[in-house]
Amino acid sequence: MAFLKVGAVALLGILLGIQFKSGKQEYSVYIGLGICLLIFSGTAAYMGQVREQMEALMGYISMGSRYFSILFKVVGITWISEFVSGICRDSGFGAVASQVELFGKVAILFAGMPVFLALIETIAGFAG
Repeated sequence: MAFLKVGAVALLGILLGIQFKSGKQEYSVYIGLGICLLIFSGTAAYMGQVREQMEALMGYISMGSRYFSILFKVVGITWISEFVSGICRDSGFGAVASQVELFGKVAILFAGMPVFLALIETIAGFAG
């Protein structure tokens, strides 16, 4: 049901933005940014619920809390970099969007480094 609300808000925002695109183009960009922020805040509310469910799941798994926190960092970095790069690209700043995506990829690489190191330690333990 919430998805239908998000879809309706997005469609109405796009239709309103199209009306302004022929006259004052900067207004259509502002409308698009407002719609994105509205949907982003709704998604953030759902992420809080997902985090609660994942914390309940962590209670059943030993040593899972470290990896779940890394998972949430990576998801957050991905989510924010995609959001910002999409707005930059829609505003006509493709080069800035590419740099935001590159920074997000590097940040994900460094955030996931503890998982990679644990994997290397496990392989080294099996190797002898």
